Amino acid sequence: MEIRFLGGAREIGRSAILVDDSLLLDYGMASGNPPQYPVDRPDPDAVVVSHGHLDHVGAVPSLLSGDERPPIHWTPPTAELARVLGRDTLKLHGGSYDCPFTEAELKRLTEVSQTHAYRQPFEAAGYEVTFFDAGHIPGSAHVLVDDGDTRLLYTADFHTADQRLLAGSRARPDADVVVVESTYADTERESRAAIEHRFVESVKSTVWEGGTVVVPAFGIGRTQEVLCILGAHDVDCYVDGMGKDVTRLFQRHDGFVRDPDTLQRGASNARFVTGKPGQRERIAEKNTVIVTTSGMLHGGPAMTYVPEIRSSPTNKVAFTGFQVPGSPGHELLENGRADFDGRILPVAARTEQHDFSAHADSDGLWEFLQSYRDAQVLVNHGDDCEDFAAELVAGGFDASAPALDATVTV
Repeated sequence: MEIRFLGGAREIGRSAILVDDSLLLDYGMASGNPPQYPVDRPDPDAVVVSHGHLDHVGAVPSLLSGDERPPIHWTPPTAELARVLGRDTLKLHGGSYDCPFTEAELKRLTEVSQTHAYRQPFEAAGYEVTFFDAGHIPGSAHVLVDDGDTRLLYTADFHTADQRLLAGSRARPDADVVVVESTYADTERESRAAIEHRFVESVKSTVWEGGTVVVPAFGIGRTQEVLCILGAHDVDCYVDGMGKDVTRLFQRHDGFVRDPDTLQRGASNARFVTGKPGQRERIAEKNTVIVTTSGMLHGGPAMTYVPEIRSSPTNKVAFTGFQVPGSPGHELLENGRADFDGRILPVAARTEQHDFSAHADSDGLWEFLQSYRDAQVLVNHGDDCEDFAAELVAGGFDASAPALDATVTV
């Protein structure tokens, strides 16, 4: 079996792995200006997508140009999320040189889509493939690929700890080779209960003091986790941006969440913003909590809410995830000011960060890999893949971190 790393090797973003020039695992894009895509555009016999985040599925429609129609295998939530993200990408980049696909190619996704449940083997490009719940976002999967001689486990993104929205990854299928993500290989995270308690107390105290809390959150997964948390603690809120439609999507696929009642309660405690003229400005004046995209202030309704509440130190911006250096969110946390649609604005409102990451931390990665001490481990999807691979080698593993566009024979 030959494994070629077209993206996501020694980096985060544009994940794409080609097996034997035949089976493509993920085909994502890295958001940015300009966006980045995998280093090659293959012609696979079949595509398997691990989950519905932009860096894993964002460029998949581009594989359907011309007469090419490879079947695309994914879980039902991932299939829907791919279309949501595709429409969003066309809205942002449609008609520009940076957009890798057209409306016609996006529509073709429905023609080639084949959905599968967890633990139900299926055939793709001559391989037996099985999805296992990865605990990252609803529908996310570890992908097991079996050619009859070698069993390859592609972890994709995963989390081993329970969240409100999802249970942690429990599956440890037998494998000869493991391609493992390493996003937080250098991070030891405190318990989710402690993080959640601090977040809820912060939100409640700000509202009690008469302030408004803007909670920037990624639309897929993070928004719904925050809604579940606020609902569990009887905190009412507004929700805006992509997270509105994605929340409804996850409610339709409630077999892929930990507890449908928890998600329902979270959604019921939220008022969904319609985006009518002047509505966001009026909401920002309320003594309330607003959960909205984008998570790093790259755009979305947050670009209205934060400038509206910025002048009062009674108000708060509570980030719920990592802020990439150079992003407006990072600039706001570090310097108290950020670029809002071309305007550099100082923000007097308090800012803080809560680590609700849906990735395994260092302890989670090591715990997961204990089941694969006899396997070959290939580290990807991280800023320090080589360092983590070296730590694994020191711990007795057969591990390495392939370079971008490298081919590994196993």
